[in-house]
Amino acid sequence: MKISDRYRYVLDWFAANMPVAETELRYNDPFQLIVAVILSAQCTDKRVNMITPVLFSRFPDPLSMAAATQEEIFELIKSCSYPNSKAKHLKGMAEMVVNRFDGHVPSGRDELTQLPGVGRKTANVIASVVWNSPVIAVDTHVFRVARRLGLTPGAGTPLEVELRLTREIPPDVRAKAHHWLLLHGRYVCTARKPGCQACGLKQWCAWYAGHDGKIS
Repeated sequence: MKISDRYRYVLDWFAANMPVAETELRYNDPFQLIVAVILSAQCTDKRVNMITPVLFSRFPDPLSMAAATQEEIFELIKSCSYPNSKAKHLKGMAEMVVNRFDGHVPSGRDELTQLPGVGRKTANVIASVVWNSPVIAVDTHVFRVARRLGLTPGAGTPLEVELRLTREIPPDVRAKAHHWLLLHGRYVCTARKPGCQACGLKQWCAWYAGHDGKIS
């Protein structure tokens, strides 16, 4: 199967079967989303959504979080993974948003990645979710599903997967495609026990067919 055909079949299936695909993180504005995404690193969205209501009630905006101590932030997020480093990142991020960006979360990936705790993946999430930018955020779910389906044959790093997906997926679909792959990986194509029998994509999946992603 040609990879162009595989992309067409997969994207068409998602469009027909998952017309609504969006982040499961709860937020009210770009600042709250960036906080939630930083917290979500190696932590479930469900856990983050349990933490953020109280966190946002105390520190709803960059100015209030920048004025908080790292210890105060830590106490509100300590049930998530790596709370010490995340508290440090959140305070530093809020301070930079206030001092360098006049209290507004920047929209460009280059500016976003200047913020503490914000790498390329997080920047792509913010850019695509908030501003519908034509970028692909590659987390562990997207990385796994793209490789299993055979969308990124031979790709060995998250950046290589991102670049291949970006090259093959039309710009107007990329923001939604990120969530298609992520949600499919979270609920169907799971890491330890993929639900192949219930998967509507198995007829086009290189992993299921035993091709191991080696397609033309």
